[in-house]
Amino acid sequence: MQQRLAFATLLLLSSNFVAPAVLAQVSGGTSSPTTSSPPPAQTSTTGTQADTATGVAAGSQAAPAEQDQVEISAPGAGSTGEDIVVVGRNIPNTVRATGQVVSVLSTADIARTGEGDIAGALTRVTGLSVVGNGFVYVRGLGDRYSSSLLNGSPLPSPEPLRRSVPLDIFPTTIVGSALVQKTYSVNYPGEFGGGVINLTTKAIPDKNFISGGATISADDATTSELGYTYHGGDADWIGFDDGTRDVPSFIRNAPKGSGIIPAAQVAQLSNASTTLLQRNNQLPANWSGEISSGTVFDFGSDRLGIIASLSASNTFRTRSSLQQDTVTAEGTLRNSFQTLITDNRIVANALLGLGYEFGENTIRWTNVYIHDTLKQGRGSASDTYNNFSGVRFQQNTNWFERQLIESQLVGEFKPTDAFSLDVRGAYANSKRNAPYERQFDYLCSSTTTNGLPITNDGLNQTGGLQCAGAYQVTQRFSPFASIIFSELNEDLWTGQADASYKIDAGRPITLSAGYFYQGTDRTSSRLQFNYQTSNGGGTAPQYPYNLLRPDYLLSPDVINNACPQTANTAPCTIELQFNTQASAYLYDASLDVHAGYVQAEAELLDGFRAVAGVRYETADERVTPVNATTTRLNNDYWLPALTLTWNFAPDMQLRTSVSKTISRPQFRELAPQLFRDPDSDRLFYGNPLLRDSKLYNAEARYEWFFGRDQRFTLAGFYKRIDNPIEQVGFYTGSDDRLQTGFTNLPKAKLYGAEVELQKYFPLADLIGGDFFATRRAVLIANYTYTKSEITADATCVPNVLNQTLPSCPAGSGLGPAFSQFRDGAPLTGQSDHLVNVQVGIEDTARLSQLTLLFNYASDRVTNRGPSLLSGDGFQPDIVEHPGIRLDLVARQGIEAFGGRFEIKAEARNLTRTKYRESQTFANGNEVFINRYNLGRVFSLGASVTF
Repeated sequence: MQQRLAFATLLLLSSNFVAPAVLAQVSGGTSSPTTSSPPPAQTSTTGTQADTATGVAAGSQAAPAEQDQVEISAPGAGSTGEDIVVVGRNIPNTVRATGQVVSVLSTADIARTGEGDIAGALTRVTGLSVVGNGFVYVRGLGDRYSSSLLNGSPLPSPEPLRRSVPLDIFPTTIVGSALVQKTYSVNYPGEFGGGVINLTTKAIPDKNFISGGATISADDATTSELGYTYHGGDADWIGFDDGTRDVPSFIRNAPKGSGIIPAAQVAQLSNASTTLLQRNNQLPANWSGEISSGTVFDFGSDRLGIIASLSASNTFRTRSSLQQDTVTAEGTLRNSFQTLITDNRIVANALLGLGYEFGENTIRWTNVYIHDTLKQGRGSASDTYNNFSGVRFQQNTNWFERQLIESQLVGEFKPTDAFSLDVRGAYANSKRNAPYERQFDYLCSSTTTNGLPITNDGLNQTGGLQCAGAYQVTQRFSPFASIIFSELNEDLWTGQADASYKIDAGRPITLSAGYFYQGTDRTSSRLQFNYQTSNGGGTAPQYPYNLLRPDYLLSPDVINNACPQTANTAPCTIELQFNTQASAYLYDASLDVHAGYVQAEAELLDGFRAVAGVRYETADERVTPVNATTTRLNNDYWLPALTLTWNFAPDMQLRTSVSKTISRPQFRELAPQLFRDPDSDRLFYGNPLLRDSKLYNAEARYEWFFGRDQRFTLAGFYKRIDNPIEQVGFYTGSDDRLQTGFTNLPKAKLYGAEVELQKYFPLADLIGGDFFATRRAVLIANYTYTKSEITADATCVPNVLNQTLPSCPAGSGLGPAFSQFRDGAPLTGQSDHLVNVQVGIEDTARLSQLTLLFNYASDRVTNRGPSLLSGDGFQPDIVEHPGIRLDLVARQGIEAFGGRFEIKAEARNLTRTKYRESQTFANGNEVFINRYNLGRVFSLGASVTF
């Protein structure tokens, strides 16, 4: 605790630091143009005048060639002084050389993509793909191999399944730039696999402004179509619960007692409002809005700036999904469900930044608040079901509320021309509350269903399920009727100090060193209760109550009189039984990291530059499940890194980089606690036997800057991973869907190549005429080829079922790797081919852009199929088929009424590419784990800046 207080004090001395040497894209991504270097003091505070002076709607009338001064705040970035980049002077001043391979999306680049969140914008960067809800994969490595920073400080994740942050919670309105660094440098944390993604928030404005805007959009697979909803609370539409879902004390205390919640308390829960699934035949359109403002005060040569931003969005998405599974090696269906899922997502964001400049020193206080809520209604019908010959209908109502708060003080100090110091500290808190996750099951002997939800239409039918005989519809209780209350809270304290000293020798040399601390504490609970009758255990109420829809079933009259007394039956009530099935309902976790590094950068020979350093990092990671033994990983590492740059021609250079990095198991992967992913609809279960992974990285890159803001790059990369963590699928019972566990593999390797081209064509030269005098064509294209292979030999690795298999130590819970994996299979999440193309026309004198965006990702494994542990041989891996996406974005600026207006129109997924996740068996059978249509999305927005 004393360490945490010490670093809280460090917050008062922290800085938001901008490195002149990393202000522009130098080797990938889609950077906007850059100008020549401003003085260091200006660079570190104002960034691009065209961008920051106007805040969120910055640069609406600025020429693209002027929207280039990209501001980056990154740990230790200041150690690379502007003067040290001698080789960069031989490259056209439109691109700055850096010591590492980075890709940067500026405000202008993000705006050109038209994406509403930063995860979508990052899909346009070479080698990046987004899987699930906003998790960014770099070069096919899973999200655990990518770290996310905000203004150089680590972020906690509000997701219980992952340590990394889902970047779709960050709207582009609050992000000034996004940097992706793919080669490791020792000023970054040692958990660096595919790369690090550093988001920099909006800077101190150059002048006073106020800006606002709104967007409305329609999805042709959702808007005005059928969806499932439920009432919930009166404030659900703004994403906040009004108290309807408050968790009573008797729920929280249930594990400490008998675990039985009696009828009187069951009746006190919010029942009807959180259980009644309803049809909405015309789902509304989606909308978003934002407002921002900035003010600057001058005190002589000092400047004080304030910038604030508020934004909100409300979107609906409906998926009519085919969900199947099998337990046989031939792909014979066990269960097949037609599922309709409606997600209502409400996101609110706020940013408040204060900055103060005095001389060449800067102090900034940045505060970010993000509140992201998913309200989900789900109805699923099956006429192919393992344990029943008729129709099974399952309904779910869910509420997932995520919140992220970060407060960060950062400051840059330059006492002398040769010495600089930047210190930063931050506190972040993330929460995820999921109260009232409800599930109810019905069975019916009919084999037909029209996909509608259950309603009470009499004794012989219940809405969507038409039954052939009397009294054939039955409600099922434990474990098929349940309610779950989940909570997660994580606190993250970080502090870092970086110092650099420039030696004035014949060839400039910069020496830098730094210290880093991170303290993370997490508490996660998942309380599952199954409905049962007081005298019948898991049985459902008697007729006629077993025919009722959930809200009637949980009415006070039925709860207290579920089994009317007759000559042959005793009276009973409906109660809840706490479920303790082999799952830690509560765990505490912590991660404490101390690290230090030294680094040197120098021009060894004319045009030959080296950046070399080593980082020492020690970490103590603990996961303590309730009533179980603590899992502890206490390791330390020396992590060296070397990057060489040879500027062998005025506009060309070669880079080579080698490094060693690590990847630790995530809390969720170590904790034996079940969680359902609402996106994939799969259960995940942790494994306390996991170990750290070690990565050995190498890269070589050729770069040709053949004109202002124009480049061609070609790179090759190789990674060897010792003890990589991978997912394994398994079934626990005939009624269970596929679950996912985690284990280590002995080894894996990943290698590939990427190529990028950015080219502009002045249309005045090609076409002529006044209209095209200031317009140019834009071509930005990149392609990444990646290949990976895992090693699955006789090495003993953690068994997802905690079984000890032959040839491994007795009682260890280990088994040979070949029992769970196929040797040579690809890593999870890796696509062999990634293609991004942007073709457009833009005006260099004012805002006027039309951009066509093409994206392709080849097949990738999302989950391992059941292994030899299933007893029926290996099943094929579960493979996602992302396919092709085609988007069109148009932006037009207009000056009127003393303001600058921007009109934006977008058309997304014009190819109407489907989502398809399946297993393909040797006999040609294809089992669809998830298959549904993705609609075309059309949006129109307007913003104004004064």
